[in-house]
Amino acid sequence: MPAFRYTLIPTSILLGLGAAPLWSAQGTYLTIMGNTHAEKTGKVSKDVVSQYFGIFFLIFQSSGVWGNLISSLVFGQTPTQGAIPEEQFESCGASDCLGATASTNSTNRPSQELIYTLLGIYTGSGFLAVLLTAAFLEPIKDAEQKSEGEKQAPSFWSTLLSTVKLFRDKRLCLLVLLPLYCGFQQAFLAGDYTRSYTTCALGIQFVGYVMICFSAVNALCSVLYGKLAQYTGRIALFALGAVTQLSCFIALLLWKPHPRQLPLFFVFPGLWGMADAVWQTQNNALFGVLFEKNKEAAFASYRLWEALGYVIAFGYSTFLCVSVKLYVLLGVLSLAMAAYGTVEYLGSKKVARLLTEEQTKPAEEGVTQTKM
Repeated sequence: MPAFRYTLIPTSILLGLGAAPLWSAQGTYLTIMGNTHAEKTGKVSKDVVSQYFGIFFLIFQSSGVWGNLISSLVFGQTPTQGAIPEEQFESCGASDCLGATASTNSTNRPSQELIYTLLGIYTGSGFLAVLLTAAFLEPIKDAEQKSEGEKQAPSFWSTLLSTVKLFRDKRLCLLVLLPLYCGFQQAFLAGDYTRSYTTCALGIQFVGYVMICFSAVNALCSVLYGKLAQYTGRIALFALGAVTQLSCFIALLLWKPHPRQLPLFFVFPGLWGMADAVWQTQNNALFGVLFEKNKEAAFASYRLWEALGYVIAFGYSTFLCVSVKLYVLLGVLSLAMAAYGTVEYLGSKKVARLLTEEQTKPAEEGVTQTKM
């Protein structure tokens, strides 16, 4: 067994164990804070929650800019490979099957000193983040109890049980395709686009800069969509994300990447970032608004299905051609949008029914008083 398996696999498991509660807590925290602020200011809660998620993902996605910039600058001191053979470009892009291009395009292994330097920077950043969170993050336990009238916070087992029970809600059963698709599309960008397009045609030294473009556009669009949602509504933003990413799939199927087309290698991650900002901000806001009484369970379910999307996408990554993976993404996106449209339709019908009932009540009361 290669030595890296004794370090990468255990640390990946630990990372997953730590990320799961953090992401669920983040979604719950932002939803509660958004609803609390909406009550104080008299604003629509769904608009404020969407804005809060936009600000969060602006900061979160900016970490991709700084992280990739640091790694690119540190590892940029390592000598890179020579010229890429012209015949290799024929098997780049959608034509790449089973990683056939990986053997001819690699860089020299960075020195241990550079590796330790990068790990030291990342570890220091992590400790600083923990200290800042512990010192400045405002507790919301009392506010949540006051708003929901709870005497004490729910236990772990009751939250776990409520997560399972929440699947009785047909809206959740339809919406799980959204986080599942999020996992699929992010795994493709991180694993397949960077390898079969960027590394294959340009070299691995460009991967960090390509991902910087994705993170920068994603961060800016996240805060923009958080503001726009109150004017356009979330349906328009979901349509924008779907059309943008659908266009990317079709273009990537047809595109034959070559170093002479350098700007295109950055255009696609930029467009991908525009679409991903929709999924990250609006999906979270949607789950927080629709399942306000079961926020913890809803966000736990969201992260479960998103992680499952990653697992499936990385699982078939070494078995399928890139063109097949793009068709899979296209199919899952279509199903997710159809399911989301169904949820919106059911919601609009429910609102229309409630409005009709409210309008008929005064009329019935008036008839009753006339008879008396």
